[in-house]
Amino acid sequence: MEQNYKLNRVKELADNDMDFIKALAEAFIEEVPEDAERLKNAVATSDYKETYQAAHKMKPTIDLFELGVLQDLLVVQDWGKFEKAGEDCSSQLKLVLAAVEQATAELKEDFNL
Repeated sequence: MEQNYKLNRVKELADNDMDFIKALAEAFIEEVPEDAERLKNAVATSDYKETYQAAHKMKPTIDLFELGVLQDLLVVQDWGKFEKAGEDCSSQLKLVLAAVEQATAELKEDFNL
């Protein structure tokens, strides 16, 4: 439990209410992988606006669950925001996608979802 994510901030936000913590985990599982796929596709097609929007939407949840890739996500977000056509954010994107995938699988297992 809690190898690819951390619940410290989640527990603090939820005031240790396990039902609320589980609801937040469910929201993560429902939304973040979908947003990650959206982000991946946006970067692949150099859709800067979509890249920025998807990364920006993911930011609070990635931070809340402490996936350890917030800085990488910010690089991808800024790539989209500032339309950095000459720069490559694929290594940071890869780290974010892997972290989301691992955390999602672990959350599903840990919360029996």
